[in-house]
Amino acid sequence: MLNEAEIYEVLRECYDPELPVNIVDLGLVYGVTIAESSVTIQMTLTAPGCSMGAMMATNIEDKLLGIPDCEHANVEIVWEPPWTPHKISAEARKQLGIDE
Repeated sequence: MLNEAEIYEVLRECYDPELPVNIVDLGLVYGVTIAESSVTIQMTLTAPGCSMGAMMATNIEDKLLGIPDCEHANVEIVWEPPWTPHKISAEARKQLGIDE
């Protein structure tokens, strides 16, 4: 049976192609919904004009489908609330050299 902790573990293996930080620590993941063998991820991108969104969504879906019991994966790109650098985790801020 799928669980949220397992999903987030896999999401931490997915990176924004422009930054060396996973999408969870960047604050791009807004929600995870599990319904039996299906997983839906609500996430945003660092900028509305980001041309890498489709590639990132496909990569995330492929990784999720590698989880036993996950038969369907879907990534929904949302723009509300807008992403800001304030959503980056403290650990990722340190890694990126961003001062609080």
